[in-house]
Amino acid sequence: MITIGLIREGKVPSDNRVALTPAQCRWMHMNRPDVKIIVQTSTGRCFSDAEYVSAGVEVKENIAEADILLGIKEVPVEMLIEGKTYLFFSHTKKLQPYNQNMLQEIIRKKITLIDYECLEHEDGARIIGFGFFAGIVGAHNGMMAYGNKTGAYNLDRVGAASTFQRLIHTYFGLKLPNINIAVTGSGRVAHGLLEIMNLLGIHEVEPDDYLKRDFTYPVYVHLKGADLYAPKDGGKYNREHFHNHPQLYNNLFRNYLSHTDILMNGVYWEEGIPRLFEWDDLKEPTFRIKTIADVTDDKNGSVPCNLGDSTIADPVYGVDKNSFEKTEPYLPHTVDIMAVGNLPNELPKDASRYFGEQLIKYILNDLIQGNSAVIDKATIVKEGKLTKAYDYMQAYAEGISK
Repeated sequence: MITIGLIREGKVPSDNRVALTPAQCRWMHMNRPDVKIIVQTSTGRCFSDAEYVSAGVEVKENIAEADILLGIKEVPVEMLIEGKTYLFFSHTKKLQPYNQNMLQEIIRKKITLIDYECLEHEDGARIIGFGFFAGIVGAHNGMMAYGNKTGAYNLDRVGAASTFQRLIHTYFGLKLPNINIAVTGSGRVAHGLLEIMNLLGIHEVEPDDYLKRDFTYPVYVHLKGADLYAPKDGGKYNREHFHNHPQLYNNLFRNYLSHTDILMNGVYWEEGIPRLFEWDDLKEPTFRIKTIADVTDDKNGSVPCNLGDSTIADPVYGVDKNSFEKTEPYLPHTVDIMAVGNLPNELPKDASRYFGEQLIKYILNDLIQGNSAVIDKATIVKEGKLTKAYDYMQAYAEGISK
């Protein structure tokens, strides 16, 4: 019998999502008699302790008996239990300085850390994540911000709808102006962005038409890797080559700056990958973009004017196009940025159900049975030691800054 524990989220601000919903825990108990699930008591979850109890799940403060502990966000160092196996989004693989102490404590306590972000199919596609609902909420917030800036229409906050189904109903009868929207990326975030584009009845057009035509109705263009990056030597885009040698590529998004009203950004970015544009582009009279929903949300990343996270309570800020300073949004000389790091928390129950389904379908069996290449590849630390795939993190783990 393997015991799986759902831990209480300890990161501040608190996250209200869960790895498994009460109904999913009940399903596991009915279909996997070799697994017991327990839940650490919490007042901050989107599902209450009482809902887990009603589903036949034991809820208590001390869950040290669990073999495997499932969370969502990073675990505060004082909450880490020695010798356990943890799954959560650790945000350490890019050597993020703010999580360096946590990784060191994981090593000191001989913990095994499996990072959801590193669970991948053979072709490198991520298996599990909240990206789809980040895209859903991010696209809605981006559309809301543009409406607020222009006064052309009005959209309420996502939280006012409380569920995805109710959110869809708020779009009925909404008439949008003739706007051009660029959607970037090809992963789960982009799929969520596209879902909202389609629910709003916005027409998809091809990149060539987007750049050449003036439309009398709202349109969007979906820009993936080959549309955004081109080799400097004039060759053809190759995804694997690009990710191994991004410095050999130019970014093509500048072609779209004078044709785009809203940028919905779902593109993956890390240091070295060309940005979608540069700071000086904001000063150009041809820079048409009024609103950017930077859903992948890398500060100073693919969107250079991302000056850091906004919040669910106050999701949009302005950036002055001349001084580059952060301002109130919706001013005449700002580009307005929506950059929230925990967007799925606006639809936590829907996002948690989606996440838990993936976890059950693709991960839990391998995790329970062991001897899985997928799990091994996502294991950053094994019983207190960095695994071979992550030995590039050694200096970071020893306390040396990036």
